[in-house]
Amino acid sequence: MLEIALIAHDRKKDEMVNFVTAYEHVFKPHKLYATGTTGQRIMDATSLSVHRFASGPLGGDQQIGALVAENVMDFIIFLRDPLMAQPHEPDISALLRLCDVQGIPVATNIATAELLVRALDRGDFAWRELVHKYKPGIDE
Repeated sequence: MLEIALIAHDRKKDEMVNFVTAYEHVFKPHKLYATGTTGQRIMDATSLSVHRFASGPLGGDQQIGALVAENVMDFIIFLRDPLMAQPHEPDISALLRLCDVQGIPVATNIATAELLVRALDRGDFAWRELVHKYKPGIDE
């Protein structure tokens, strides 16, 4: 079981819901996280359970970032709206930077999301299970 975060800017939420609905069978065995509205919309459209954080502007990106910093999150699909300025852009940049630091795969558009989910379906993320198995505890 992998831990996957799903985030979508307002004008990308429909695209995220359609994407997750199409791949519901792939996401089903995994633990899903999302920012507030995105998570609710996914749960309303599918039979998936999603742990919801606050909305992005209210700190949801940072809450997911905390899991990335602890190397808990296995990959992130973050459908960003490149044509709309976001008031919480520093939070978004911090989240993407943490993904780079921890080596966490992140898709910021539907084409890359498709590649990650197809890799997930093939079992190409088994290496993340080793990360979890051998990850030292916080106190070590």
